[in-house]
Amino acid sequence: MDLGGATVLVTGASSGIGRDTAILLSSLDARVILTGRNRDRLQETLSCLDGQGHRIEPFDFGHPEEIGDWLGALTASAGPLNGLVHAAGVELISPIRFVRQPDVEELMRVNLLSTIMLIRAFAQKARHASPSSIVLLSSIRGTLGAPSMSVYGASKAALIGLAKALAVELAPRQIRVNCIAAGCVETEMLARFRDSFSAEQFQALERAHPLGFGKARDVAHAAAFLLAETGRWITGSTMTVDGGYSAQ
Repeated sequence: MDLGGATVLVTGASSGIGRDTAILLSSLDARVILTGRNRDRLQETLSCLDGQGHRIEPFDFGHPEEIGDWLGALTASAGPLNGLVHAAGVELISPIRFVRQPDVEELMRVNLLSTIMLIRAFAQKARHASPSSIVLLSSIRGTLGAPSMSVYGASKAALIGLAKALAVELAPRQIRVNCIAAGCVETEMLARFRDSFSAEQFQALERAHPLGFGKARDVAHAAAFLLAETGRWITGSTMTVDGGYSAQ
């Protein structure tokens, strides 16, 4: 699990799973590049990291057309990346009858199109080390349905399909691509879910996780495992980290 000497880009690093992943990777001696939309919150994450050499590079993944130039400039300055943890994303909680086309387009632009363009940019020459590892944050909603989560689930299911295809395509370049399908983790997103549900619905959701709701660090450990030498023979896989939710 040692990541000494590795440079890893973590998106969505201003909060939640992205933040905890960045903190854990720094404790494993990785040099971490933090990105997200909010510079101040990225600075908060930066202040929590162990070691030296980390940096912040704010970026809004709502603009996928700018990703190629942005990552090119970043790697020209920081050097090739050994790893990428793509935790940035948005959610949409809505019954299908209330879903509007602009909402769907925004969610797919951020959750899917930006992922495609980010990996396209990462895979270009001189931007990644050899070997290297990409970890995409999917969700159990990409494999198991739930009311009001159809569009969000579709975007996360798409990441699983994307990872399988790219694992095969990019293997000759020694780039591994895997997903993590996370259950409900105690983050700001879960707090928003709580606001959308009745007390009874939220309690039922927690009971549906035999080990209870997870912590962001639980998912971060899985990401570190896939990035490090421990994951060297794993690609095209989806690691389920959900406290037993999908085992029932």
